[in-house]
Amino acid sequence: MSKQFIPTNYKLQSVKTGKIFEDKGWMLEAPDETEPTLIRAIYEKTQIEVKDNSWGLYKFADWLPISRTLKGSSAPVTYKSEGLAKELGLKNLWITFSGYWPEKNATFNTCSFKETEAYSVCGRMTPEMDNVLVVASAGNTSRSFAKVCSDNNIPLLICVPEDNLDALWFDAPLNDCVKLVSSRTGSDYFDAIHLSNIIAGFEGFVPEGGAKNVARRDGMSTTMLSATTTIGEIPDYYFQGIGSGTGAIAAWEGNLRLLADGRFGDTKMKLLIAQNIPFTPVHDAWKADSRAMLPLDEELARNQVEEMDAKVLSNRKPPYPVFGGLYDALKDTSGEVLLATNEEARKAGKLFEKTEGIDIHPAAAVATATLIEAAKNGKIEKDAIIMLNITGGGEQKFKAENELFYLKPEIIFDINPDVEDVKSKISELFK
Repeated sequence: MSKQFIPTNYKLQSVKTGKIFEDKGWMLEAPDETEPTLIRAIYEKTQIEVKDNSWGLYKFADWLPISRTLKGSSAPVTYKSEGLAKELGLKNLWITFSGYWPEKNATFNTCSFKETEAYSVCGRMTPEMDNVLVVASAGNTSRSFAKVCSDNNIPLLICVPEDNLDALWFDAPLNDCVKLVSSRTGSDYFDAIHLSNIIAGFEGFVPEGGAKNVARRDGMSTTMLSATTTIGEIPDYYFQGIGSGTGAIAAWEGNLRLLADGRFGDTKMKLLIAQNIPFTPVHDAWKADSRAMLPLDEELARNQVEEMDAKVLSNRKPPYPVFGGLYDALKDTSGEVLLATNEEARKAGKLFEKTEGIDIHPAAAVATATLIEAAKNGKIEKDAIIMLNITGGGEQKFKAENELFYLKPEIIFDINPDVEDVKSKISELFK
């Protein structure tokens, strides 16, 4: 980037104890604490100065825990809905779009808001780290990290279930610094996480960290920052489809920072997050008012994931019970977990494309379906400020305009692989 970037000043804080400490590089946990807790970035600037659009995602750099900026990023775009809003009788529906829609200045080439994570996480990495970053996902996250790391020459190993490989498409062949391994057919996102955890334990590899990584959450919170700084005040309601719920935690944390900023009102935005039937573990735990996730049969879970359209919303071990996690976010915002069937989501996706003019991902369609239902049944006021987080879209448009290249796995592992076997094969990959 041609402009001068000064690394962001911040410290880290344990959500559980409030203890503040320095970030000594890639810290994912609070030191010397026994109870599981997320850590948060506490920024020197309590009032955010948003830069111009030429900075891409880094227009929100004041509230990103980064030491550098990388090329190729795009920021989420927020606009006031006309078509869908009219259809639903809503006066203040705002859509935050992270995807490919050049006409709206949205240029996410992976068509997913997971790019916000990747540019922030990789911006947190320092050149001295000299380790291979390890990322697991059901598809979109890995596609985003692969693009960012390929474009910026950052060594990366991604772990994706074999059944989700069709999500790894790109508009150009990737740099050799990016490698892919898979868990075999019949496995799910949790199996890919298990494989990545094994690999991240080897010397020379470092886990991206998922929800524990402050850069991932604060990258995702740019959706909330985009909405609030565009609207001029904090929204009343927030709709998003969730698997892990990390995006919703990030929105809540962004909300808390915006309250401290003082210029955007005093609203605690109600989180209305959605799961895709039949895979509904967060909904089930929340309805039972349980901080712990309820017992889940592995085989049943895999079968449920097979049935759902929005496979990226399938996380069997979300950051729900941990201090500062999804349970706390829902409690603090009087939030709710809503549900949508495949059929409802498909109808919602078609309605969105018809009224707004762009295709959206199944996960975003799940969120849209719950918004439609909430508007119909009076759960939200017609004049309330509503933020609909469209977490991916424009993929059909992007694919129609570009030649595609697919990343193939170097190795396919069994669902419960032998650790020594994994070690010997992975060490060969990065010789």
